[in-house]
Amino acid sequence: MKKIVFVMVAFITSFLSFAQKAEKIKYEKEKLKEMEHYYFEEVFVSVSSKKTSTVILKDQKIYKGYCEDVGRKKGQISSIEIKDSVTGKKVEFEATTIAELYLFPSGFEKFGKMNKYFSSSTSWGTKSLSKTTNKEDVHFKNQLVSLKNKKEQTEYLMQIINPTFSTVIEVYGDPNAKETSGFGVGGATFGGGVTKSYYVKKGEKIFWLHKDDFEGAYTELFGDNEEFVKQYPLNSIEWDYFSFLVLEYTRLKEAKA
Repeated sequence: MKKIVFVMVAFITSFLSFAQKAEKIKYEKEKLKEMEHYYFEEVFVSVSSKKTSTVILKDQKIYKGYCEDVGRKKGQISSIEIKDSVTGKKVEFEATTIAELYLFPSGFEKFGKMNKYFSSSTSWGTKSLSKTTNKEDVHFKNQLVSLKNKKEQTEYLMQIINPTFSTVIEVYGDPNAKETSGFGVGGATFGGGVTKSYYVKKGEKIFWLHKDDFEGAYTELFGDNEEFVKQYPLNSIEWDYFSFLVLEYTRLKEAKA
């Protein structure tokens, strides 16, 4: 009897596996190009001290001034010192008191990202150069988060990198994220260059998402939208498409709202 049950389970498992493989979608070339495009904003770390930053406290008070110093832990902002643009007085704010923050990236970092863009073949076809070189203020939001899902939950100011399509899923930059590797030829890098991790928030839950954990997180992120799952099943997509998937999932959810 046990042998029969085992055979039946094995048969069902094999059938489901076969059915899943049969449902794999082969996308057209133009669709793949759309899916491979990078829709998130670049993650910026350095701050310009020559342009006015804006601090919005939890009590709704607003301070504007020049950034004198930024305190960080594992790349995330834990405090910021502002020189008031009117009085010239320096004031330090802890992340626990701030709701939102707008900073300007330094010209030096923009220049560095521009050089990286031209030296990477992946960037040529998937990223917008203007998003880097023309970027003005960068938006940070207060989040209570466990860094890399390992540390005690702490409040940080984190850069939201999908501000224009964040109504359902918010994606935050990981300043310490690594990229997939490529190979270099004559000063240019071919392949690689795909960010391996982000912080993702859906509902009240925010967590660190690494490319190796994407398969396990797929259902939690996208499984409540039947149309999305049908068009972009797990066996037909890749981590490289993540920014597109968040954008498309948001679009489909808003269309039904």
